[in-house]
This record gives sequence, structure tokens and C-alpha cells, in this order.
Amino acid sequence: MFFYLSQFLSILLMPLSICLILIIYGFFRMKNKKGNRILIAGIILLVFFSNKFISNGVMNAWEPDFKVISTLPNYEIGIVLTGVTNLDKNTNDRTFFNKGADRATHAMQLYKLGKIKKILITGGQGLNPTNPNTEAALLRDFMLIAGVDEEDIILEDQAKNTYQNAVFTKEILDNLGYSETQKHLLITSAFHMYRSKGCFDKAKLNTDTFPVDYYGYESKYDLPSLLYPDPNSIFIWQKLFKEWIGIVMYKMTGYL
Repeated sequence: MFFYLSQFLSILLMPLSICLILIIYGFFRMKNKKGNRILIAGIILLVFFSNKFISNGVMNAWEPDFKVISTLPNYEIGIVLTGVTNLDKNTNDRTFFNKGADRATHAMQLYKLGKIKKILITGGQGLNPTNPNTEAALLRDFMLIAGVDEEDIILEDQAKNTYQNAVFTKEILDNLGYSETQKHLLITSAFHMYRSKGCFDKAKLNTDTFPVDYYGYESKYDLPSLLYPDPNSIFIWQKLFKEWIGIVMYKMTGYL
């Protein structure tokens, strides 16, 4: 129930949804001053959310800095969160990725460099997928093809959200006999790291963070960045709002 409620709120309270609600409401109430103000407010917000310079600045402020691989100690296990495969494509001979493939590719880089000895992949299926496979299984198949030894991959394929990622991972590591004091490396998207780390801390899993999959980039002070409307900027705000709403919901339910 919580999963579906959070998905509904994420849609209703998204920046684009808010703009459209204000614009449509204002349009049908244009005969009075209040309606005109609401219409103008919706248009102003749409211009604001489509500004590349602003969205990039906010995303850069939210995402934690990346970590230089050579400075990392060695870990027994790297924990990889899913949420990056396309489960609406049906095929059995490859893995289709959405943005976020860094979670898998950077984990394999760490594995090849000896920074992690094993990779634990956690994640089941999302909302109404057409592909019957779990995300964890799809990432495992990709990693096997890329040269990761099968005995070095641990699969958790039931979790539907970040909270369950942490809880189910803790159960698996406990069953495998890992000590609570042992430190693991948590690998997920930079924008998602705050909530992920909080859930794993709550589950009493000792982790260091390795953020990947950055949406922010070095700021540019050129005309396109400063003035041109950009649909990807709205997408950036959507990612941020969804994450912020998720954090609020998780704190309300005690997951953080």
C-alpha cells in the first residue's frame, strides 16, 4: 500500500503536474483577477523549472561529491541498488538500461580493480513491469557476460523500494555470517544516496558510500544555459522532487 501511495504522490506533486494544474485552472478562471494570477503563476513556474542553469545548480548542490577510486580502501562486498534497467522491454538475451547504468558499470570497475571482492545486487520488480525478470537478475546476467565470476555475485531479488533494499540485504548478510561491524560499500546514484544511506543506517548495516550516475555537470555561463528553455531541466526537477517526497514519506513512516 505504501509503495502505491508514494507513487501517486510522486505524480501529483511533480513540478510539471503543479504547473499544468495552475495553468489549466487559471485558464478556466480567466474572467477574474485571481484566475489570471494563477495562470501567470503557472507560466512563471514553468519557465523557472525549464531553466537549465537553475536546475543544474540545484542538482549540483544536492548530489554529494564523487570519490576517487584510488583513495578507497578494499571492501569485502559492494552493495548495488537497482532501478536502472528497462523492465518494459521483453528479451532474454540482453539487459536494457535506462540512465543509471553507472551503478552496474562502476561496481564492475571496482570489482576488477580489487576494491570490492563480491557484488551484492538488490532489487526486485517495480510498478507493473512487462518483463517477468527482476532487476537484480538482469544486472547479474549483464555482469556475468562482462566477466564477473558467478560465485562473487550475491542476489537479493525481492525488494520493491529502498527501505526493502536495506532490510532484505541485512537479512542476507546476516544469514551468510557477516558481522554487523564489517563495513561494506554502498553504490547508488548520487541524487539517491542520502535516502539510501539513511535506510541502510536504519537497518544497522555499516556502509561507506560510493555515489555514481551524476545528473549535475560543471556550470556553464552561456546563453543556452542561462536563457533557453530546456525540457531536460524539468526532468531534473522531477527527479529531485520525487526524491525529496520519498525522503519525507520515509521519515514519516520511520524508514529513516
